[in-house]
Amino acid sequence: MSEPLLRVTDLVKNFPVKRRLWAGAAEQVHAVDRVSFEIAAGETLGLVGESGCGKSTTGRCILRLIEPTAGDIWFDGRDVTGFSGTALRALSRDMQIIFQDPYASLDPRMKVGAIIGEALIIHRLATSPRQFEERIVELLETVGLSADHMRRYPHEFSGGQRQRIGIARALAVSPKLIVCDEPVSALDVSIQAQVINLLEDLQEKFGLTYLFIAHDLSVVEHISTRVAVMYLGRIVETAAAHDLYAAPKHPYTQALLSAVPIPDPLAKRQRIRLEGDVPNPIHPPSGCHFHTRCPKAMPRCAVEAPVPKELAPGHTVACHLY
Repeated sequence: MSEPLLRVTDLVKNFPVKRRLWAGAAEQVHAVDRVSFEIAAGETLGLVGESGCGKSTTGRCILRLIEPTAGDIWFDGRDVTGFSGTALRALSRDMQIIFQDPYASLDPRMKVGAIIGEALIIHRLATSPRQFEERIVELLETVGLSADHMRRYPHEFSGGQRQRIGIARALAVSPKLIVCDEPVSALDVSIQAQVINLLEDLQEKFGLTYLFIAHDLSVVEHISTRVAVMYLGRIVETAAAHDLYAAPKHPYTQALLSAVPIPDPLAKRQRIRLEGDVPNPIHPPSGCHFHTRCPKAMPRCAVEAPVPKELAPGHTVACHLY
């Protein structure tokens, strides 16, 4: 087996919070709790779960947009956890992000050409104004826009077009890995399919690797090679996409998939309803984080955190049922 492009080991991210000015030591929001996974070059790992489970925080820790509390991040054979300064700036050429909100992620005061070309200037990838403009035109055409769009402002574009600009910005430095942080959740359903198809075409054309973060399981199924399911800061199941959707093992994964709409009006699926609300990440439940809502919970689940087990090649589940 070749070395994975990205390997994350026991990643932890806690955010301190202080509720009162006169309170003592700050409490901790346990956003990411010992998360581990690998992504091979050229594949797409879908990271799914409810809002607030730590998906986006995981992606931003990998990119070092926020500093992890603990854990190791290996990228392309290098431990990048402690990178800073020049080394961290050079790393940003290989790892880029597509943000969730195409309306908030583009500077409204900058023209599209300047937005896309900013990275070219920072990393000195254009040696002349002519080369700079040619590269921007090439990137715009690659994502389905035209050359004259470079002289317009973001407010002159639709949501789908703005997300294409964000994709072009990420492609500008020819990265190896792109973190797609819910890139279609803010778009209309008809536009979502266009953006997903574009991402797949770009992956095939440039040999890109994706960490695709989403809460829409139907979108993840379409684009992902493998899927990791996250609940309250922990990954509870990882498998190849077709295996996960055909035979989910973890009770939380089963509940998520039971809620996915079926396009056939005659088809029937038994809905698994989870009782209660997602626990407070400041005080997560002991043992298995999911035991307070799990319909199959046992006394052991409340006191002992399950260790991930490989039930089949590539299919790992963290559950005491197995």
